[in-house]
Amino acid sequence: MSLSSLLGDYTLQNVVLGAAMLGLVSGVLGSFAVLRKQSLLGDTLSHAALPGVCLGFIIAGGREMGSILAGALFTGSLAALVMLLLTRMSRLKTDAALGISLSVFFAIGVVLLTYIQGTGNASQGGLDAFLFGQAAATLRSDLWIMTAVGGVALALVAGLWKEFKLVSFDAQFAATQGMPVSLLDGLMTIMIALAVVIGLQMVGVVLMAAMVIAPAVAARQWANRLESMVVLSALFGILGGVVGAVISATGPGLATGPLIILSLSSVVLVSLLFAPRRGFLWEILKLRRDRRQLRYQRVLTTLYQLASHHADRHYRSEKRMLDTYLGADSRRALARLMARGLIIEQAPPPHEPGNNKRWVLTPAGCQEAERILATLGQEQAH
Repeated sequence: MSLSSLLGDYTLQNVVLGAAMLGLVSGVLGSFAVLRKQSLLGDTLSHAALPGVCLGFIIAGGREMGSILAGALFTGSLAALVMLLLTRMSRLKTDAALGISLSVFFAIGVVLLTYIQGTGNASQGGLDAFLFGQAAATLRSDLWIMTAVGGVALALVAGLWKEFKLVSFDAQFAATQGMPVSLLDGLMTIMIALAVVIGLQMVGVVLMAAMVIAPAVAARQWANRLESMVVLSALFGILGGVVGAVISATGPGLATGPLIILSLSSVVLVSLLFAPRRGFLWEILKLRRDRRQLRYQRVLTTLYQLASHHADRHYRSEKRMLDTYLGADSRRALARLMARGLIIEQAPPPHEPGNNKRWVLTPAGCQEAERILATLGQEQAH
């Protein structure tokens, strides 16, 4: 299929626009869920939306998107309320409350879905597509609904940016400032429910949790400020949505929802591996550098301690002595210390057989060794 035919395809246009809108909203709102350590919240709300989908279908008597999304928002918000009540009025932790809400509401949804399938309603065909999404069924009217719902969520974030930021990082301090923390917490939860609602058509109940969390997780590896994280998360969400939609259009019978999630997962994987200061590769390199530095410091402080023991700062230490004392080969460390001007090499006395070179600390080496030992002493004191 040529590029011009792809761009002119009405169904693909709807899917790409819907995926971009979903990625934008999910990326922005998912950032707050990740920072609040409520990554499971998206999973709970998406599964809790299933009974709302079924209730909306029953009330409307068919697959009327507005009714279905309203029902999904209602049950998703109700599940969030149940979770908040369980954590505030019992000794249950957040993860346990989320697990209870997820299980109960999803079970109710499966029961209602089974009931609808047994009624023989001709319009119920394809209703189970909300489990895994059916992006190809997205209509232009659905896009207007998604845009309206997403616009409300983004407008709330923009209007309450300072409040959401403070509650996400330090809820106790926000409470001391007189902010309605519980109200803001509930509002953020409802907005995440809004993101879940607009994504049901695209990726479905089962995969929507990844759509909320993945862009924010990837952005967190690159950003140190909330503003940067939210912008990057939105861009990653749009990128994953559009790439997944285009790939599904170019391949026969490829599901759009799973491909969107796989695209986002690829972004997360690259971020986890290569992001500066937080990526796995960076950590591995830092660990190797720290280990080398530790070896150099051990050799230097050992030379200093031997010289102090003999009350001679110009004491000449043999490499064999150092290797025995340290239990490892010190050749590379000695070469590095000599290159930095912290030690100097001295030839063995003429009457001594072999090539047992000696190493002596320079004044700079003595000062560096004293600094290292003083630092270690302070750390042990604390």
